[in-house]
Amino acid sequence: MELMYGWIIAVGIMIFAIAILITYFIKRRSKDKYSIGIKAANTARIKATGIYKSLVLKYRILSAIMALGLAGSAIAALILVARPYEKQDVYTGVKKRDIIICMDVSYSLYDLNSEITDYLKGVVRGLAGDRIAISIFNTSSVTYVPLTDDYDYVALKLDELSHYFEMQKELYEEIYAYYDYTYEMPSEVEKRYDELMEELDYYDAGTLYNNTLRGSSLIGEGLGTALYSFPYLDDAERTRVIIMSTDNQLNAFDGEIMNLNEASNACKKNKVTVFGIFPSEDNFYQPEAHSYSGCRDEFKKAVENTGGLLYIRTPNLPVSAIVQDIQKQDVMTVNMIMSRETQDLPAKPFVFLFICMAFTCVAGLVLQR
Repeated sequence: MELMYGWIIAVGIMIFAIAILITYFIKRRSKDKYSIGIKAANTARIKATGIYKSLVLKYRILSAIMALGLAGSAIAALILVARPYEKQDVYTGVKKRDIIICMDVSYSLYDLNSEITDYLKGVVRGLAGDRIAISIFNTSSVTYVPLTDDYDYVALKLDELSHYFEMQKELYEEIYAYYDYTYEMPSEVEKRYDELMEELDYYDAGTLYNNTLRGSSLIGEGLGTALYSFPYLDDAERTRVIIMSTDNQLNAFDGEIMNLNEASNACKKNKVTVFGIFPSEDNFYQPEAHSYSGCRDEFKKAVENTGGLLYIRTPNLPVSAIVQDIQKQDVMTVNMIMSRETQDLPAKPFVFLFICMAFTCVAGLVLQR
């Protein structure tokens, strides 16, 4: 803590010292005025009584409290007038980060994707200065939300995706788990099945385009589409991040336009960091058709090639912990300006002044009785 007008303390002490000396001499002169004359007799007996002694002790204690309170009030007032403050170096800048949530919306990932969307709905409301987008893919990719800082809109679209994944789950766990054909379904189940398929077709029409010829889960194309959704890739003023969820179970019938390795190299070249979220082995779809370790290791290699990390979603590492860790990654800050500012610190002297005045007033009121 520093004092902006420190000289006021020295001047104030001098003034108080002069005032005390003047008061002392005036009081001494008035005391001499009554030093002669007729005096009361037998005062020693009164002074020897207990009540007199207690009153004198009380008077002296209260007088001392008043004196200390007045002195403390004067010191606190001088400090306040001298204006205590501290210097702070304030760094101002604009944090710029573009985040694309790239989601493999294959039906085998509804649990993982549902957890991601549910958690992200809370995350986006706490963002400031970042732009966020959502890209979903299976056979083909859809830019579901373009880069935007309209977080209410992003939250609304995440709600829609949550509903999409809930419908996927209902279809698999409540219908496909019990029935292989529609003719096996009771009428109410078949009715619900038709409703689900009609709603799911709305989303799948974009992500399963031409899937009978091209296959599904085209991972490299999904990542590549997310990469080239960033505007002005050569603009280095923004930190660019892709958060990608997939089980990396490639099922291409006729090759890919861009495979995972090529997409990873393109991300690295354009300084885009990819963070991967991969399901646990217990939740891996069709382990008899795809090697869990093979899919995981290939995806991990692609992610780490960009400078990112691969996270395995487990009960001990939920999506909330994964996204929080990703948020801790460095963010590019531009237009950095350092300015030195002063901040007044009147709180402590003011509190001290208030306490001293309170003691002074209480002591004065007791003395008046």
